Amino acid sequence: MVKTLDAPVLKKTWPVMENYLIIHNKHDYELAVNMLNQLLDEVGGNDKHPLYSFLEVLGIIIENYEAEHYDLGDATGADVLKYLMQEHELRQDDLPEIGSQGVVSEILNGKRQLNVRQIQKLSERFKVSPAVFL
Repeated sequence: MVKTLDAPVLKKTWPVMENYLIIHNKHDYELAVNMLNQLLDEVGGNDKHPLYSFLEVLGIIIENYEAEHYDLGDATGADVLKYLMQEHELRQDDLPEIGSQGVVSEILNGKRQLNVRQIQKLSERFKVSPAVFL
């Protein structure tokens, strides 16, 4: 069964949602990143959580804004992690929040992608937006 759009409900919720889903400037960007951080705290890596798809959509919107307004190059999450590890003089076994040394190695070598939980932990540890790892 296909769900139909409930226009009255959308009319009430859209003014709140558009604050996070439409990014025109740095202020909007910061609101969206703050919401992404809150969602990561709430949802974590639970892809069954009712807000998981919102987290994914918001991450894509932030990523698109950053690609257009910030020169992040073609850095992957692993590239960002490598850079942060160098800057903080960390070894693979210094990141237990990601997993074992073997898991970290697989991420750094591109054999495994960072998951939502790992991104959340890394953004907290390094005090950066989770979007830098997307």
